[in-house]
Amino acid sequence: MTEKQEPKFEDALGRLEAIVSEMEQAKVDLDTSIARFEEGMRLAKMCEKKLGETEKRIEILMRKDKTGEPEWESFGDDT
Repeated sequence: MTEKQEPKFEDALGRLEAIVSEMEQAKVDLDTSIARFEEGMRLAKMCEKKLGETEKRIEILMRKDKTGEPEWESFGDDT
């Protein structure tokens, strides 16, 4: 069995926005609301993780050595 691939950040954020809108309009029953809440929490966690990883990459890119030149560093596996 293959592992399910995470959605792109933009797709996850769009879905999260749709879930919030749907729940704010109260157009779903309680069971559906709970399922949407759980999905939203997973998406929010994934987005937070991706933003943290991006922030670390930016910090690495902004580093400078003693001469003021950028320090080049590998990010690791970017797959």
